[in-house]
Amino acid sequence: MVSRTDAWALLTAWTASESLRKHALGVEAAVRGYARKCGENEDEWGIVGLLHDFDYERYPSAADHPFRGCEELRRRGYPEWVTKAILSHANYSGVPRQTPLEHTLFACDEMAGFVTAAALVRPSKSVLDLEAASVMKRMKDKAFARGVSREDLRLGAEEINLPLDAHVANVITFLREQADALGLRGTL
Repeated sequence: MVSRTDAWALLTAWTASESLRKHALGVEAAVRGYARKCGENEDEWGIVGLLHDFDYERYPSAADHPFRGCEELRRRGYPEWVTKAILSHANYSGVPRQTPLEHTLFACDEMAGFVTAAALVRPSKSVLDLEAASVMKRMKDKAFARGVSREDLRLGAEEINLPLDAHVANVITFLREQADALGLRGTL
């Protein structure tokens, strides 16, 4: 398995956008948190979370992302379970989600972004005082983060066998652990 240092180097070489880098860090934090809860390998799961969108800036179309990135990962010798997990996070890839890691990556991808958006509109601009009820309320507001599929948020929680509010609370907790790296400490 490749080290996190190498994975971070690959991500930063392919991704200039600070917001996309922070998204990768947020998904990594959430996936790592679930790995801990499930007794899985946190480092391995974390690398998958970190790299799931590393090719998106270069190849944003559904015809290319995440396929091109997985080609690069294979070229670099990443194991097949890494590329399969990354492919499975895109519903349009045709790769079904089967493993706990695959379901977790899907569940955390959009949710980490949605929780981040909910934190950034708070007066404190912080995840540290964000509560699950606030995120759940934002989910009902169709104008808020309108690009995020509410159905994918619900399906993600279902795929990891959690009530939606419990999944939201977990992701908030996991992002709080990395608040500084994610730029989500705000004024607190």
